[in-house]
Amino acid sequence: MKPYIPEKLPLKKLDYNPFIKLIGKANRALARYDGLLLSIPNPTILLSPLKDQEAVLSSKIEGTQATLEEVYKFEAGEKIVPENKKYDIQEIINYRKATNFAVEELKKIPLSLRMLRNIHSILLNSVRGQNKDRGNFRTIQNWIGKPGATIENATYVPPPPDLILNKLSNLEKYLHTNNEDCIIQMAIIHAQFELIHPFLDGNGRIGRIIIPIFLYSKKVLSLPVFYLSSYFEKNRELYYQNLLSISKQRKWGKWIKFFLEAVFKQSNENITKAKEILNLYESMQERIYNSTHSPNIMKIMDVIFNHPIFTSKNFISYTGINSKTSYRILKQLKENGIIYSDEKLRKQTYYFTELLRIVK
Repeated sequence: MKPYIPEKLPLKKLDYNPFIKLIGKANRALARYDGLLLSIPNPTILLSPLKDQEAVLSSKIEGTQATLEEVYKFEAGEKIVPENKKYDIQEIINYRKATNFAVEELKKIPLSLRMLRNIHSILLNSVRGQNKDRGNFRTIQNWIGKPGATIENATYVPPPPDLILNKLSNLEKYLHTNNEDCIIQMAIIHAQFELIHPFLDGNGRIGRIIIPIFLYSKKVLSLPVFYLSSYFEKNRELYYQNLLSISKQRKWGKWIKFFLEAVFKQSNENITKAKEILNLYESMQERIYNSTHSPNIMKIMDVIFNHPIFTSKNFISYTGINSKTSYRILKQLKENGIIYSDEKLRKQTYYFTELLRIVK
């Protein structure tokens, strides 16, 4: 199979007429979601479980098997069995670190190729793929196919390495243009990045990290917390088929329609989940006060919403509340059904199951 040579951006002769209704639907849904974001107190804490679930699902598309609960248990200090599950968990943690890094970098510099290389370096740190030229664009030919596939029977062969910088430079310039609908532009950017496939590993995850970062940089979102991996995971075959329709038949229309539909449906799902989390947060303030009469309600709330699986040691560390008071609070929270634990030992692992149920 010959390498695919991506088209120069912006695309010429792209007919917007088939997308008009979908563009409106997707933009309105995304605007409603952003409006909800603006109304959420302390969104960094409240929406962190959605960000964590995005890291799990985006990594799952690439083959990891760890669950959100396993990530939280690992971070709480629980031993993970089997041992090799730790690599999956570390990949998910790296995904979250890479996303956080990108958000912080946007405060200093625009979205750029340099930022993407740094994101890649964080993503592959101390995990499988770390030996695949971490933090650098590829200098050899690669391809995508079933295990053991050669370049002759590959599913897709990206452009040769001598064209990578040229295609990426064009993509970087396109990132900063302002003459297209932002969601259409994002659809094209995501697909073009995946088709260039500039790294030896981690391309899919970085391509998905770019989505909220780009929309945030364009001020379409007031916070970089919009994730599509849930939709892509549920429609994995269609996701890949529509990307391949570009490389095989130059059919950008099929991909753009798929992406617009993804934004529309995921916006509505995110609205539902964010509202459920917000409602839970508001109800928990009263329940926790009635259970504990503690003056540290906000510290308690921050812990259980940011770390829905934790130990007593974690709780003491995160809140700064002395151990005697912490044990009393945890006992009261458990007795009143706010948190749960299967263990009866003093050193317990606690679960805020109502939040975990929403996020799944």
